[in-house]
Amino acid sequence: MSVDTALKILTPNDFASDQDVRWCPGCGDYSILAQMKKVLPTLGVPPEKTVFVSGIGCSSRFPYYMNTYGIHSIHGRAPAVATGVKSFRPDLSVWVITGDGDALSIGGNHLMHAIRRNLDINIVLFNNQIYGLTKGQYSPTSPLGKVTKSTPLGTIDNPIYPLSVAIGCEATFVARTVDTNIKHLAMVLKRAAEHRGTSFVEVYQNCIVFNDGAFDYATAKDTKTETTLELEHGKPLIFGKNRDRGVRLHGLDPEVVELGKGISEDDLLFHDERAAEPSLAYLLSRMRYPDFPEPIGVFRAVERPMYDELLNEQIAKAKAKCGEGNLQQLFESGDTWLVE
Repeated sequence: MSVDTALKILTPNDFASDQDVRWCPGCGDYSILAQMKKVLPTLGVPPEKTVFVSGIGCSSRFPYYMNTYGIHSIHGRAPAVATGVKSFRPDLSVWVITGDGDALSIGGNHLMHAIRRNLDINIVLFNNQIYGLTKGQYSPTSPLGKVTKSTPLGTIDNPIYPLSVAIGCEATFVARTVDTNIKHLAMVLKRAAEHRGTSFVEVYQNCIVFNDGAFDYATAKDTKTETTLELEHGKPLIFGKNRDRGVRLHGLDPEVVELGKGISEDDLLFHDERAAEPSLAYLLSRMRYPDFPEPIGVFRAVERPMYDELLNEQIAKAKAKCGEGNLQQLFESGDTWLVE
């Protein structure tokens, strides 16, 4: 890093490329891009130390719009590419930008292994419950019965819940936010960036052309206080316009209750994002509207050894014991023969 860069106070413009942003007018991707540009200057990491890796889809245009290093990789393989980048350049801040189709269909295997390894990267999944780039087919997160161009009679596939998958893979940081809730979105992105290990963020993102209004219940001013529940560490699960409703456990099952009438805040489930056991975080990830308010915020934030650090420690030990090594000598070692 140059002295000039080190002393410079970074602004959102330092992270904005000169490329025209080519998303449909009104797309939720604009909001995510804007908040990302606002958050990055606060992290103290310059653009030349930042890398965005994407796969295929509307979300995967993201690297073009950032004045950082970027890799527009192939369908579903962004986590694999990011693994290579971070493993051998641990000094870089690495972000994976993906969508529900890119990450959870062809990319499911790569996503799962990146999460379980706890590589020090940030994965941001734009979930609009549809294939937008290919013009409106159902995706792995589309709800049952969803009528699309590829399911004219309604989808019969059970949807995947991204956060449930991440928690099942022992993700150390899991969060959900909404494209229109810009303060919350910025907070979640900042916390994800500051986490050491794999951070997995699901963003409810509106596709205005092919799935407009999919998350209206979570974004409309007159309903969102009743349909979403903002998680706060150490606080009870309370929601509602008058904050008079909450969630408690009935055995192993959550249930919605009204405060008062013998029920107090102490009877509710208290959120613990730092719990080593992920069962309650998984339970929260399964709470779905309309039966429950859908939680937003940080579900889990725990510490665990990181893959990239452990890998580089092994490499350093091997070099200390055996030296730098010689690739040509390795090729010529052992039994060799000539084929004429």
